[in-house]
Amino acid sequence: MLLTTAPDTLPETTATRILNLLLPHHRTTDQDRAPAEAFPCQLRRIADFVREDAPVVLTLPGFPCKSPNPAKTLGHLPDMGERLSLAFLDTLCTQIERIHAPGARVVICSDGHVFGDLISVPDHHIDAYADELRALIRESDLSHLSVFDLRDVLGDLPHDTKRAHVHDRYAPTLDVLRAEVRTDAPTLALYRGITRFLVEDTAGFSGTRSALQRECRSRAYGVIQRSRAWGELIAEHHPRAVRLSIHPQPAGAPKFGIRLLDAPDAWTTPWHSAALREPDGTWTLMPRAGAQRLGRLVHRDGRPSHFERPGTDDHRSAATSRRYAPSRSTADGLRGLSTRST
Repeated sequence: MLLTTAPDTLPETTATRILNLLLPHHRTTDQDRAPAEAFPCQLRRIADFVREDAPVVLTLPGFPCKSPNPAKTLGHLPDMGERLSLAFLDTLCTQIERIHAPGARVVICSDGHVFGDLISVPDHHIDAYADELRALIRESDLSHLSVFDLRDVLGDLPHDTKRAHVHDRYAPTLDVLRAEVRTDAPTLALYRGITRFLVEDTAGFSGTRSALQRECRSRAYGVIQRSRAWGELIAEHHPRAVRLSIHPQPAGAPKFGIRLLDAPDAWTTPWHSAALREPDGTWTLMPRAGAQRLGRLVHRDGRPSHFERPGTDDHRSAATSRRYAPSRSTADGLRGLSTRST
């Protein structure tokens, strides 16, 4: 019997099928959806895992801590936004397993301590957030996920010492970064997006609005420096992994931007927002203040969890993590996340 696909092309074919599972969730500001062939870096790395019959490893820097702005979030611990996002990532891995038997795993590289001092979030809140992420993964049996943070690299050293070590060893110089912001459109968009977040999340500033913006622009460079440093450290510890990003990324970039939940723009994340459940069972992310105007607050395990818009059915239909018709496997993976809320 003749093979329809040559053996040496099977890894590339499988890699394309795997990447096609990710493409509907591509976080980008590009207007048109790009085909798999526009992502050669990701295809090459996925194919390497397939060729070795090994699980596909994806690293995702993110899930740092909750925004300190009470108009955006429900508190400093993970809530339904994180629950849905973690379930979404685990379900993606399950879908990959149906194409590639060894499956996939996502390493969540929680980066809160890397720049916590620059975003005015105390280190004990960051520790509590990361510990709760691990507990959610364990309790929800999300077996394809794990959490990696500075404690895995530098142990119990003081947080300021850890930050200084990572910055000094891995961060680009300020001059290099400034030049990149001037000449590279995606980096400029990232700089502006982080500046906006910092302005929104700064409480108790006594100066003028223009002074606050100047101060946040300066801090934004520091956040990007530390984020780049964290990325270099991750690459050192996971050199072959497919690199995901929670920031928008153009087609062909070394990192693949991934949307975790539906949101009004390409920048909103679960840790900068609250989750709102619609009457049809879908979910979206928005600032707490906006969600509060649209729905009632729901508690879970004694803590604020999410909002529900009036008209949400009492039977708690299957939840989806995005505004699209889910596959059966996605719906099954997310079903029940809201059934235990009260």
